[in-house]
Amino acid sequence: MASIDIGIDLGTATVLVYVGNKGIVLKEPSVVAVNVNTGEILSVGEEAYQMIGRTPNNIRAIRPLEDGVISDYDTTEQMIKYFLKKVSSGAMLRPRVSICVPSGITEVESNAVVDAAVSAGARKVYLIEEPVAAAIGAGIDITKPNGILIVDVGGGTCDIAMLSLSGIVSKTSIKIAGNKFDEAIIRHIRNSYNILIGERTAEMIKQEIANVFVADPNVTATIKGRNLVNGLPQKLEISQADLYAPLHELAMQIVRSIQQVLEHTPPELVGDVHVNGVLMTGGGSLIQGLDELIEDTLHIKARIAENPVECVAIGTGKSFAFLGELQDGFVGAPTHKH
Repeated sequence: MASIDIGIDLGTATVLVYVGNKGIVLKEPSVVAVNVNTGEILSVGEEAYQMIGRTPNNIRAIRPLEDGVISDYDTTEQMIKYFLKKVSSGAMLRPRVSICVPSGITEVESNAVVDAAVSAGARKVYLIEEPVAAAIGAGIDITKPNGILIVDVGGGTCDIAMLSLSGIVSKTSIKIAGNKFDEAIIRHIRNSYNILIGERTAEMIKQEIANVFVADPNVTATIKGRNLVNGLPQKLEISQADLYAPLHELAMQIVRSIQQVLEHTPPELVGDVHVNGVLMTGGGSLIQGLDELIEDTLHIKARIAENPVECVAIGTGKSFAFLGELQDGFVGAPTHKH
């Protein structure tokens, strides 16, 4: 009977699914649209994302994951079930599933992920920490005795880890990532201009003009929002320089966390980092200027992975090959249920 292995990057902002021998087969927003009166799930993924900020009072477009962990168990279970069904049609047996999780996840949080996946139809579930998955997905040989510093900036968390010999030497996970940058943009525009913008507009600004290393007043974007004084629609031209201060401070928290991991790393492995640099993965690594800020502050080379957005999902999908080798990359070494 046919069975498949599935890797899921269960991100705060986006879900990516990797199927063995096929690669990434699904990439959709981690959003579910729910009828608040009946509890009925109306749509999942891209269709639900398009509803954000545009729904009537009886429909809510929600993100069931917050800061990298489950905040709404039932909705997360339904979301996983939807994605598993979408990618495993034709398989006779329930799939083995590997799911990546933040480095700082608690036992209660990890059990919630496993239970949700089993309830959604998985035969066996493994959890792998995001930096380990990122390294595997970037094509790095994690079994070697070399220090590899991974900085994975996702939607909900930034996970930083020093890897060597298939294990994690030192690590930290902070809740400063892509979503926090979006929130900072929304807050700054509201406080400075009395204009309220939506989540999707903030994300567009972040991708197009935000920079955490330079502040160019000539780089601008025109946005639309709602004037909070009179309630009317209003256009606003916002500049890179205008957003620099709040976004730079968030980025510096990431830099300080990298420094903290280095301080808890043996000198020999720190020496490897000075030679090989930092490998950056995750969608948040594409925030303009973050790599330059790391290099300028810590005096180590920062390299963005070739496919940063998909690295973690690829590594999660390929992690089944490392089940017997990983020392502690799999949470609970490993956490699984039959």
